[in-house]
Amino acid sequence: YLHLVKINLMKYCIAFLGLMLITASSHAQSYSAWKRLRAEITFGAGTTNFLGDLGGADQIGTDYYKDFETNMTRPTAFLGGRYKLHPRHAVMVGFQWGMLAGDDRTTAWADRMDRQFQFRSNVFELGARYEFYFVKEKAGHIYKLKKIRGIKNAGIYPYLFIGAAAFYHNPQGKDESGNWHNIRPLNTEGQEIIATRKPFSPVSLAIPYGFGFRKAFAGSKRWMFGLEYGQRKTFTDYMDGVSTTYFDNATIEAYKGAPAAYLADPNKGTNENYVAGQQRGDPTDKDSYGFLTITVSYKLKTGRDGRVRF
Repeated sequence: YLHLVKINLMKYCIAFLGLMLITASSHAQSYSAWKRLRAEITFGAGTTNFLGDLGGADQIGTDYYKDFETNMTRPTAFLGGRYKLHPRHAVMVGFQWGMLAGDDRTTAWADRMDRQFQFRSNVFELGARYEFYFVKEKAGHIYKLKKIRGIKNAGIYPYLFIGAAAFYHNPQGKDESGNWHNIRPLNTEGQEIIATRKPFSPVSLAIPYGFGFRKAFAGSKRWMFGLEYGQRKTFTDYMDGVSTTYFDNATIEAYKGAPAAYLADPNKGTNENYVAGQQRGDPTDKDSYGFLTITVSYKLKTGRDGRVRF
């Protein structure tokens, strides 16, 4: 009898140990699955938007998205690298180019339409950000079929992000002949003509923030597509070359020439609302820009040490 008890006890112990090993192995596989593809390279393209002193909605100047104009959207492109710290946490470093634009003539609000300013500017941004995912990303097949290894479905993975960035901008304005000029060296608000007005810097800082979602391509473990929108809070009011008050137009022409005088005041002093000392922009409300980007990501293999394996 004791001999049978020992045999049965041994069988139970072996079965229990086997079950523990299977459970531990399964847990290790599910835990490490995301680590094996934790690095990604991401490409993107889309459209830009600009919120500043030029153009805007058909009403008195308002803040944020109430002043948004769809006809002023321009192209953008993105290249970046993402690294997962956890199934729901990631960091990304990326480079984004975009073209921004604004035009007073696109609004029906008389005070801005009569001002007649317009600008365009390339923006080159280098930034880093933290991403938080509401849903843990799963690895494996994405078909909703039975008896298929891996997960039974792949959902949509929404996320929020916030970060820090540095960007270069170079606003340009168009003269009477239709030629574009860099605004910064023309000192259109009297910069450097008098000591109290300093030139603006073409390099500034921004805080990127926004949201998006990602989803796996059908049948692929390594390719994903997504859509995200991100806005940039900046610390400059000169992305469009307009910020403070008008400067004496004759003095600007004497120092910088006729194109500078025209870009400083397309009305050439004929409108009493746009003469020296009158408001030209609003320095208390910094400029802002954003990107709506369609993304495609490719997952790179990573080893147990976290390094990328090409």
